[in-house]
Amino acid sequence: MAQVSHIANEQTSTPISSSKSVTLRIARYNPEHDDSSKFMEFTIPYERWTTVLEAILEVKKHLDHSVAVRYSCRQATCGSCGMMINGKPRLACFTKISELNSDVITVEPMNNFPIIRDLAVKFERLFDTHHKIKPYLIRDDADLVSDEREFLQSPEEVEQYIQFANCIKCGLCNSACPTMATDSSFVGPQALAQAYRYVADSRDKGKDSRLKIIDESHGIWRCHFAGSCSQVCPKGVDPAMGIQLLRGYLLGFRG
Repeated sequence: MAQVSHIANEQTSTPISSSKSVTLRIARYNPEHDDSSKFMEFTIPYERWTTVLEAILEVKKHLDHSVAVRYSCRQATCGSCGMMINGKPRLACFTKISELNSDVITVEPMNNFPIIRDLAVKFERLFDTHHKIKPYLIRDDADLVSDEREFLQSPEEVEQYIQFANCIKCGLCNSACPTMATDSSFVGPQALAQAYRYVADSRDKGKDSRLKIIDESHGIWRCHFAGSCSQVCPKGVDPAMGIQLLRGYLLGFRG
């Protein structure tokens, strides 16, 4: 285990300076060279508003440039910086150190995703399952030939699916799902929630084809309804509720 006690004297335009400090433990692992992961510890000053991502980038700027981390928007919109923070899947840019109430912050790559290096993981499985459920409107008249320019919806119709349209594909729900860890063919809560998003959309005519895709042993029936996916979603999508509503269609409770 490597121990770094002090911030380097290198100056930047926006340095973090504070009387408070936290021990940041970063999981380090390169599958091409390492047999197992290890943790490196860094002492990082922080303010009340400092996020975990900012602390990681402080390490990357001043202490170890080789730390691999994926990030982009820094405002919980792109979904790039998902990771395990003190054992729970979270967005690093949306998690303040002060809110964790701990003197030690441990960051690791998300569970249920192959590791590229350190905190960066592969998203191929998530993107494949997302594509599998046909995440787009299906209509015979998609190509307009009349003077009609839009498919109008009432506020009540929009309310049926808009919560599920907020998914940013960060992968936290799949990381928290226990079934994803035991079944490599399970479609996952992210894809199932998005299947409901389109099934519930009054403009869409592809309900039967989507229900057929998920109505199989590694589809919706593989979910054990642990509910952990909804607990970790940073956008309030509630995949667990979407899965239950989808089951209502399959069981004939919903039209």
